[in-house]
Amino acid sequence: MRALISSFICAGTLIFSLSVVAQQEIEQFAQQVSEKYGISSDAIIETLSILEKNQAIIDAISSPWEAKPWHQYYPLFLTEKRLEKGLVFWQQHADVLKRAESETGVPAEIIVAILGIESFYGTYTGKYPVLESLYTLGFHYPPRQTFFRKELGEFFALVQEENFALKEVKGSYAGAMGWGQFIPSSYRYYAVDFDNDGVRDLLSNPVDAIGSVANYFKKHGWLANQGVAFQVKMRKAPLGEILNKNRRFSHSWEELVSAGAVPEQEQNTDTLGPVKLYAFQQPDKKEYWVGQKNFYVITRYNHSPLYAMVVYQFSQQLKKARVSQ
Repeated sequence: MRALISSFICAGTLIFSLSVVAQQEIEQFAQQVSEKYGISSDAIIETLSILEKNQAIIDAISSPWEAKPWHQYYPLFLTEKRLEKGLVFWQQHADVLKRAESETGVPAEIIVAILGIESFYGTYTGKYPVLESLYTLGFHYPPRQTFFRKELGEFFALVQEENFALKEVKGSYAGAMGWGQFIPSSYRYYAVDFDNDGVRDLLSNPVDAIGSVANYFKKHGWLANQGVAFQVKMRKAPLGEILNKNRRFSHSWEELVSAGAVPEQEQNTDTLGPVKLYAFQQPDKKEYWVGQKNFYVITRYNHSPLYAMVVYQFSQQLKKARVSQ
């Protein structure tokens, strides 16, 4: 009996200790956010102390779509339904898209592709309260808690700046919001009031969403009138030093040629800067593509090369279908 009582006491002490540690982390976080953004630390502590971990959010981030092989990934996005809705959206907002392209150099088809993939043109903008998502990942998901705590702080600042209802804004499991699924820091730094109504509304305003996506790409170095990617054949299996998972574009086209790369179609390679070779897994083979600077820019929106490739391929479907209308 004494051993049993002792075990209960130890268990209770452990729970108490964990609770104290969690509260201390919240208080430390609140103080940092308060000092950086001028928000009441007491209000932050009061808000976070009553929140609970949402396991569904942990499960979702642990099994992202980008973990799938290419041949299972792209059919999720390259659909006839998405293409048809994209063409309607392009037609409805043709003048705004033309202005965004003129001001930023980002092609209309890229903007339309992003909005289609991210939210199906405002149809699916997320079901999780952003506050709950960022709290769960910031305090209960150690692999990326530093990133998500930073975004939680940015969210408190965003709510104050844009006069949002803190507990009512919904988004993805990762805290991304609105038509373009901007995380809080991206919303604060890259959102623009593209219709000049005095509000940067990415939650319900497609015009602001168009301008903000274009601005995001421009700020990340989009090169106007330049390519994104092109397919190649490999005359021999590429070596690891050429085909690697490093995100940096550190190879020249000449190096890829030496490694056996041959363009599938006629391609102007005279003005290519640093490039990167990618392999995309089809059911029975690998498909090789060369990413250019603008491909890298797309990966600033989402780091996955699968995502960047599906954006590019969808944009080309849109452009081709738009011309034939």
